[in-house]
Amino acid sequence: MLRKGDKAPEFFLKNQDDIEVGLRDFGSKTVILYFYPKDNTSACTLEAQDFSNLSPLFEEIDSVVIGISPDSPKSHKGFITNKQLNIILLSDSQRQVMSAYGTYGSKIMYGKEVRGVIRSTFIIRNGTILESFYNVRAKGHAHYILETLKKINGC
Repeated sequence: MLRKGDKAPEFFLKNQDDIEVGLRDFGSKTVILYFYPKDNTSACTLEAQDFSNLSPLFEEIDSVVIGISPDSPKSHKGFITNKQLNIILLSDSQRQVMSAYGTYGSKIMYGKEVRGVIRSTFIIRNGTILESFYNVRAKGHAHYILETLKKINGC
């Protein structure tokens, strides 16, 4: 698991427009990097819509929101269109970035241990993790991240 102060693993993944995007592409912006299991599922939709609705507030404090799941760029494009999202979604079909961030592995689902995406979020600035959150709940999480970032920034 990655913690506050750790170097954020670099990545290059395809976005919803099939364009390769890397962490370093965002320069000095604060990156809100969240990992989620699947497009168009109820909890993942709730989380994506919350981040989208709050994206203007994140932008005001020089931040960008990026979601990563194993879904394809085509799936992400449909998810963004159907749910009217305004965030960046990246495809990690090989789960390599998820493994580097410790967001893919064993978890308990409906009382049983399964392997899958562990819903997690990282606040990253200049390649360093400012905060990390593992095993989060979708509901209210985007608001919590915004408030946490405001505290980090002294707002």
